[in-house]
Amino acid sequence: MIEIVNYDPMWPSCFFEVASRLKNALGDDVIAIHHIGSTSITSLAAKNVIDIQITVMEFKPEIIEKISFSGFEQLFYNDHLPAGNNLESHHFEKQFFIGRDPAVHIHVRKLGLYNQRYALLCRDFLRNNNSASKAYEQVKKELAKYFPYDLEAYYAIKDPVFDLIISGAEIWAKQTSWTQPNPDV
Repeated sequence: MIEIVNYDPMWPSCFFEVASRLKNALGDDVIAIHHIGSTSITSLAAKNVIDIQITVMEFKPEIIEKISFSGFEQLFYNDHLPAGNNLESHHFEKQFFIGRDPAVHIHVRKLGLYNQRYALLCRDFLRNNNSASKAYEQVKKELAKYFPYDLEAYYAIKDPVFDLIISGAEIWAKQTSWTQPNPDV
């Protein structure tokens, strides 16, 4: 069931606990680990799932093995291609894992690709634009209300909304000279 809950002040510490474990397991294979997604934005309601982005130089089999050995299950799918975007498909590749206790989504993405930057830029934009984050929160609440058992419908609408957010985020990035942030862990 898709459920949007109020911001939980425990989300950051939950992220740090899992991310520290992953950093220890992966060692030098990791460039950065970031808390992404709605749970990384203070005061924003979200699904009770911690999203973690691990940035790597390349997808190595040992990275998959180490994450799996750390108790996470690998699933197979890439990020969606935003409408009107003409980038090659490799810009949307990722390794994806889930954990259940706590609920965690791990997105392993390559440094410098569109999807790696996208997650960080959108997060930072929403952290700095209260009206955009609250509008996004309202969209998610309405989607969960109307499609509580239809994950496909939820994402079919949510993904294009997020693509609108990236348009504003790109303008904000130019205005603020945004650069990729230092790792959270």
